[in-house]
This record gives sequence, C-alpha cells and structure tokens, in this order.
Amino acid sequence: MLYWALVFLVVALIAGVFGFGGIASASAGIAQILFFVFIVLFVIAMVARALRGKTP
Repeated sequence: MLYWALVFLVVALIAGVFGFGGIASASAGIAQILFFVFIVLFVIAMVARALRGKTP
C-alpha cells in the first residue's frame, strides 16, 4: 500500500511539473489517503503484535 501511495505521489509531481493541475490534485489526494491508511494499518499491526506478547 505504501508502494501505491508513492506511485501516486510521483504521478502527482510529474503532472504538476507539466501543468496538469486536475490530475496532480487528484493523484496527490489519492496518495495522501493511501499513506494514512497505511499508517493506521501499521499501528494496528504493531498493537496486535504487542498484545500477543511477541517481541519485534
């Protein structure tokens, strides 16, 4: 999921450089949403692992 967030971020940067504001805005929004979903899933996984008592 982090990979896709980075892909959409790169697409947004390239579209912004070439002046495609709508595509850049949409890609940046998607990248931001995917990044926050990744962070939430990462935190949930870390909490679940801590509750099971396994060390990292």
